[in-house]
Amino acid sequence: MLEVRNLKVTYRGGGRAVPAVRGVDLTLDAGQTLGLAGESGSGKSTLAMSLLRLLPSAAEVTGQVLYQGEDLLTARWSRLRAVRWAEASVVFQGAMTALNPVHTIGDQLAEPILLHGRRAGEEGGRISGRQAHARAAELLESVGVPARRMRSYPHEFSGGQRQRIMIAMALACRPNLIIADEPTTALDVMVQAQILDLLSDLVRDEGIGVIMISHDLSVLGQMCDRLAVMYAGELVESGPSRQVLDDPRHPYTRALSRAFPTIGDPASRRAPAGLPGDPPDLAALGSGCPFAARCPDAHEVCDSTPVELRPAGPGRQSACLRVLPGFPNVSTASDMPGPSAEGARS
Repeated sequence: MLEVRNLKVTYRGGGRAVPAVRGVDLTLDAGQTLGLAGESGSGKSTLAMSLLRLLPSAAEVTGQVLYQGEDLLTARWSRLRAVRWAEASVVFQGAMTALNPVHTIGDQLAEPILLHGRRAGEEGGRISGRQAHARAAELLESVGVPARRMRSYPHEFSGGQRQRIMIAMALACRPNLIIADEPTTALDVMVQAQILDLLSDLVRDEGIGVIMISHDLSVLGQMCDRLAVMYAGELVESGPSRQVLDDPRHPYTRALSRAFPTIGDPASRRAPAGLPGDPPDLAALGSGCPFAARCPDAHEVCDSTPVELRPAGPGRQSACLRVLPGFPNVSTASDMPGPSAEGARS
């Protein structure tokens, strides 16, 4: 359904160029859920917004975003507008500011349905306003918001309710692809479980693909088939979600996994040690591993040797030199074996 090839996003301004996403490759099949994890500033949201060209004009985006074989980065605006919401939709992270304050919730939910909807069973037929609002009421009920609230305005809802409304809006046109940027951040545990069950049902029953961004590793482990971990604008590990969380092949992934408590584990009663230092300045990255300065397992070659995703077991990839045979006797990039076809596609 979706294939991203060598995606790069650079923000330019004030005489500086900041590479926020640096050569990301990933794939997503229909009926599959891919999780993106990483600390704030790692490039997750920038990557997600670039897929449908939703970034501001200051962002320079290169590479390919192939949706069902069609490159969205070079598509005409008319085609891109047809894809947005109808075929691919977004659950935006800022639910408190994403809704229009001067329109009712019902009208905002009905708008994409009226723009992109068709009457069921009638090829090319337009949907009526009454049908659109009936669909909006159905969507609200599906995410736990009473349909009678359709005439309410955004300020009359709590943050968690607004987040649910954003999820309902993303589902409005029954898209093939949903990009969910922190979709459960503002929700309590019970509502979060309902939303995750709803998304899981859509993936199973409708065969849609989901890219889910979250800081909550338990959510990603529960919801996602595969997990990709980002650091400093690039992927540092990918693979089946439970394997990545239970047996990390990159020191950064291991640190993220240890930071999340495990219920029933006596060690979880102690606060995690955390990572020393700060994420690197993306405008002044060196030639080696960007995580080397914070890595407890770093070797002197890590500061100068370029790294990229390489095979780290069946279906696994890691951007750590320690997965290479003969480490630490690695001195130049030319000494390293090339990535497998599967690793490049992941």
